[in-house]
Amino acid sequence: MAMLNLKAIEERVSPLAGRETYDREFIFDLLLAYGKPQSSVTRLRNGDLNVAADPATEVAQKKVVYFKETTADPLEVLEELKTSPDVVRFSTRFVMVTDYIELVVTDTQTGETIGFPIRDIDQHFTFFLPWAGMEKAQYVAETHADVKAAERMGKLFDELLQANPDLLKQPRGRHALNLFFTRLLFCYFAEDTGIFAENQFTNAVGSHTLDDGSDTAAFLTDLFTALDTADAADKPKHLSAFPYVNGRLFTMSTDHVVPVFTKKAREELINAGKLIWREINPDIFGSMFQAIVTPGKRSDLGQHYTSVPNILKTIEPLFLNTLKDELDEGFDSVKKLEALLERISAIKVFDPACGSGNFLIIAYKELRKVEHAILERLAELDDKHLVLFAESKINIENFYGIEIDDFAVEVAILSLWIAKHQMNTEFKEKFNVSIPLIPLKETGQIKQGNATRADWNEVCPNDGGEIYLIGNPPYKGGKSQGKEMKADYPFVFGKRPHSKDLDYIALWFVKGADYIEGTRAELAFVSTNSVAQGEHVGLMFPMIFAKGIEIGYAYTSFKWENNAKRNAGVTVVVIGLRTTSSKQKYIFSDGLQIEAKNINGYLTDAPSVFVYRRTVALSPSLPRMTLGSMPKDGGHLLLEPREREEILGAHPEATRFIKRFAGAAEFINDIERYCLWIADDELEEAKAIPAIAKRLDAVSKWRLESEAATTADYAAYPNRFKQNAYKPTESIVVPSISSSRRRYIPMGYLDAGVVISSKGFAIYEAEPWTFAVLTSQMHMAWVGAVSGRMRLDFQYGAYIVYNNFPVPPLSDAVKEKLTVAALRVLDVREYHCERTLAELYDPDKMPEDLRVAHAEIDALVDSIYSRRGYETDEQRLSDLFAMYEEMTNAEAAKAPAKKTRRTAK
Repeated sequence: MAMLNLKAIEERVSPLAGRETYDREFIFDLLLAYGKPQSSVTRLRNGDLNVAADPATEVAQKKVVYFKETTADPLEVLEELKTSPDVVRFSTRFVMVTDYIELVVTDTQTGETIGFPIRDIDQHFTFFLPWAGMEKAQYVAETHADVKAAERMGKLFDELLQANPDLLKQPRGRHALNLFFTRLLFCYFAEDTGIFAENQFTNAVGSHTLDDGSDTAAFLTDLFTALDTADAADKPKHLSAFPYVNGRLFTMSTDHVVPVFTKKAREELINAGKLIWREINPDIFGSMFQAIVTPGKRSDLGQHYTSVPNILKTIEPLFLNTLKDELDEGFDSVKKLEALLERISAIKVFDPACGSGNFLIIAYKELRKVEHAILERLAELDDKHLVLFAESKINIENFYGIEIDDFAVEVAILSLWIAKHQMNTEFKEKFNVSIPLIPLKETGQIKQGNATRADWNEVCPNDGGEIYLIGNPPYKGGKSQGKEMKADYPFVFGKRPHSKDLDYIALWFVKGADYIEGTRAELAFVSTNSVAQGEHVGLMFPMIFAKGIEIGYAYTSFKWENNAKRNAGVTVVVIGLRTTSSKQKYIFSDGLQIEAKNINGYLTDAPSVFVYRRTVALSPSLPRMTLGSMPKDGGHLLLEPREREEILGAHPEATRFIKRFAGAAEFINDIERYCLWIADDELEEAKAIPAIAKRLDAVSKWRLESEAATTADYAAYPNRFKQNAYKPTESIVVPSISSSRRRYIPMGYLDAGVVISSKGFAIYEAEPWTFAVLTSQMHMAWVGAVSGRMRLDFQYGAYIVYNNFPVPPLSDAVKEKLTVAALRVLDVREYHCERTLAELYDPDKMPEDLRVAHAEIDALVDSIYSRRGYETDEQRLSDLFAMYEEMTNAEAAKAPAKKTRRTAK
């Protein structure tokens, strides 16, 4: 199914606006506008897919929408509906209520609610983009409160740092200041959410301390002591109204100090209390506040916070969807609902890189929502359940974490308490039963330590129960890790052989595999997409799969964005691991959920094969590809156009020693560069030209000064490129680096006089049909799966990508068709010769005739691999990996004594 772009969706929604009247057909037309299949919408209209409780006035489709007509106030109806058991069990993304004049909608994943006249639907079309697979990058309703609160606390933090210089000189001084702030956060939140009396904390500070701040520290010390005192009679009279909190939060110790306050610090303390803290999201604020108090991190405020929709990509397929399915199946059975309640009460959630706890918080809230839905339905079926149930069965003690930063541990525990109170408030709204947060009964299972060295079973014992590991562990490439990270590897691998090129996050995947091996426990981690690409797949996944573990589901590459001011914008995947089972596997890609028979390390529905380096092409029909020529000359053999003109102006005869020089950047952007290309038997003649002689001397000098012996030895041959792959024939050039935004790598032909640099790959004397195969969507799917990455760009390679690309035998007739299609693309490019390849292959600027020409190649190449055609790259990759496995097995069978070299660095 082709994905719709933003402009197409806007054009499809526009006709729905401004109508004189609206009726039930509105929701069906809206779903079609976002690309929902006609067949599904027809079945929904006919009632086959409509799972609504009242089909006469409601339209509901699992995971998509719950639409309700009403004659009452739409907003009041929405508030009741969005946490109803029906909406929860069907994992409804959008809940919509309308009287056909006003439309109000809630996005259940982001919590954002909007309302507008239904005739203005075109002005709000971006709100529903998740239906088309386009997740929202920012959620304004969440952003302002959390960022404003974090920045306000930052001002107070800075003022206290300045006022307490001696505190930082103490061994755990900064830690003590951090803990002080966790107490303040609790007090601010408590006075705005009913834990304390309204504004009780801020009013007390303002009423009982001097303006100059001189007695603020003493007052706060007394207050914290009072909050840790159970009997009101033992508290000072002016503090006796404050409740007992417990939970070790306010217990005084050497690690718990109150800093000295200045006049300005007291003002900032009171100003922070004026914010509306009930609007703060603990899952977001915790990571933001951690950035505030961590040296050097404030400029990245919230940058690495994982948004709620992205967290749900780990917990929904891992366990939440299954729970909601059970809720759906047992909706009319008291016995089944009671069993489900017991099940969720025993679930353990474990984040072994928890940071400030946002994954755990969202998991806790989602389980509480399921619990509320169960209880609400039980009350409908048998109202005695509501009377008997006065406490949540979802215990914070079942949420485990490991975090290396000791302050983040405290923030995570505090944030879980806050999340619990928020869900207790929802419980009261639903059932009119109060579950008081304080005195705090749980102390939390968040432990401080290095997760790569800690024993995960000591933190969260894997006793055979239902345990889910989730999180976003740290990642760092093998070549960019510091000594501390490298020192963690032996703790994970022990005596097991492993590569030094493994990404740091591989330690979590391997250790996670060790933890879940042979048990019911499962895991899902957000990871940089590089772990499922290129050589890294063969370095990490064989040792995981060897444990009898499979990938249960995976999200292919997507941009990890969040609601921070400057979000990280990293390209990531989500990988779920479990003990091998017969349960269904899923690949999530471009908004689609695709059933898979097997998910391999490249996150493709294909056999679990691994692509290793090859020095020759697997497919006999493919000609040899070589890396371009590398000068290793200090730049002295290379010429800019002006330098070339200066030499030729003085010595026209030098033209025979100068050739055009092109790598990836030069070829794609039509940048003019040249190089000196002098044969050994022409050296003396070339030296007779002073400008060339000077450059050759500079080459010798530069090479002699090199620490690499092989380069220094080459000083005797200043005319030669260190690596010479050039042939005086036409060649296909394939750029080594190309933006992943492009649908095709802009490769092409160069004439015999051009030297391809080592920033590109060359196929000499290649026929045009080869160009057609390599510029096809089939080949691009392969590139996307197995190539490495340079940031977000494709990093093409002959040994990994090209030499392993499976191509079936091609008849002369097929090659002729491919040749015609290839020449058509080249002709269209020539027609647009005033534009660079960078411009022609920009996905937003690509000429329509070039798109059509490429589409003809795509269809032709696809037909070589399958008669049925392809709708997605996942389908292409499934066939490619199957063919790869077949070809490598056949190759091994033919030459058992002389296997193709497969080495992983």
